Amino acid sequence: MTDLNAFLIVLRLTRQELMESATADEEEAFRAHFGRLKRLRDEGRLLIAGPCLDGALGIVVFRATSEEEARRFMEEDPTIVAGLMTGELHPFRISLVATGAAPAA
Repeated sequence: MTDLNAFLIVLRLTRQELMESATADEEEAFRAHFGRLKRLRDEGRLLIAGPCLDGALGIVVFRATSEEEARRFMEEDPTIVAGLMTGELHPFRISLVATGAAPAA
């Protein structure tokens, strides 16, 4: 089995009002972004993803075989390609994980 390393992507909207005033093309980019994250989850590589409720940022914590693969995944995100979000990539060490943690309903 190939070793997988964890990475954190910090995502920030390029304009704060974007979620309230997105065009149809922008909404499609966000749907494609969410679809990619669901595929990563289905592959067993997504650990957690979601936005801060105050709109400050979103995070994605996932596993990749290399920093290059992780950077490529980030740079090919449809919202980054469309200029709707910026991304910062950081290597990440998982030190603690809560057992039985589930997203809020």
